[in-house]
Amino acid sequence: MQPAHYQQKSLLQKREKQRFTLIRLLISKERRFILITGLLFLITGIFFPYPKVAMWIGFSLAGYSAIANDSIQTIGTFIASNGHRKWWHLWLYIGLIFVVTVTISWVLFEGDVTYQRLSTKGFEQAPTRFAFLQIAAPIFLLIITRLRMPVSTTFLLLSSFTTSTNAIVEVLAKSLTGYVVAFVAAISAWYLLSGFIKRILVGKAHRAWDIAQWMTSGTLWAIWIMQDAANIAVYLPRQLDIYQFVAFTGFIFFGLGLIFFLKGDKIQEVVNEKSDVTDVRAATLIDLVYALILIVFQWINTVPMSTTWVFIGLLGGRELAMKIGSRRKDLPKTVKMIGKDVLFAGIGLAVSVIIAVAVNPIVHEELMQYIRKALNLSLVYGVPLLSL
Repeated sequence: MQPAHYQQKSLLQKREKQRFTLIRLLISKERRFILITGLLFLITGIFFPYPKVAMWIGFSLAGYSAIANDSIQTIGTFIASNGHRKWWHLWLYIGLIFVVTVTISWVLFEGDVTYQRLSTKGFEQAPTRFAFLQIAAPIFLLIITRLRMPVSTTFLLLSSFTTSTNAIVEVLAKSLTGYVVAFVAAISAWYLLSGFIKRILVGKAHRAWDIAQWMTSGTLWAIWIMQDAANIAVYLPRQLDIYQFVAFTGFIFFGLGLIFFLKGDKIQEVVNEKSDVTDVRAATLIDLVYALILIVFQWINTVPMSTTWVFIGLLGGRELAMKIGSRRKDLPKTVKMIGKDVLFAGIGLAVSVIIAVAVNPIVHEELMQYIRKALNLSLVYGVPLLSL
């Protein structure tokens, strides 16, 4: 029989071997994705000093990565509840809504495809030159999306372009307010109406629910475009000419086709793990409540907001209400899932702030001023703070 210290050493070696095996398997499984992201970083490094080329590279990366990550909140339930339908039918429906929605904005606001979201102070100036991290930010978003993290594309993509820290603060305040409103609204709706919801979910769904779901999903998608097109168009001139508009619209349209072909890809699992989302009736109710909340915030002001925070608040509140009403033994698991979603969104927020500070000297200086003011407060709970 081996001594205890030899057994412990053998066990540690076995665990280390297993760890390296898992890493090798992960690299082997994601080899293509790793090669693609590496190539994208290389292209970004070569072309970011050339603004006319860099803006289209940044737009292309942002266009796909933003919609791929945010697809869970707008078309995620649509994909989950229509898995039996041909992917290109879903694509054409959602894609044509996108084309119509941005065309209306482009016509009404003289070349602006963002419904004036980028006219807010701090975002109104189109970039004339780019830093490497500004173009690379969407690549980080692609990586985060691959890890199934529902992060805020608004924070991650817009924060590095703002000319004022106040703009970031306003976006953050509006987004966190949206999370709280969605969380409370979801708990109220699904708890108070739990009896009604249970009754309508019994048996096979009537064909009218399919029509209702397509209508609510289409409406939600259009409202999302009004809010989040700014995340994609921030790389481009604030007024697009006809050729730029066609390039903008065409790229997103065909990018949507790829997302539908992949059935939402990895990030779709964030929706699929929630209760009953594959039922067309449940998906319709989720989309309806979400659309109503976004409509309210759409008309409050033109400050961009993170629709991701609103969506995770909505799903979190819904899950909590359902468990409180019927399956209380699952409450700890539900709370853990809600915390995980908030944690991942918080990680995205932290990464976006780091990128903004690293790229934008104005944001860096203003942030340092905030820190100095905080550290120069005479007393915080009776403890003096040192001055910088």
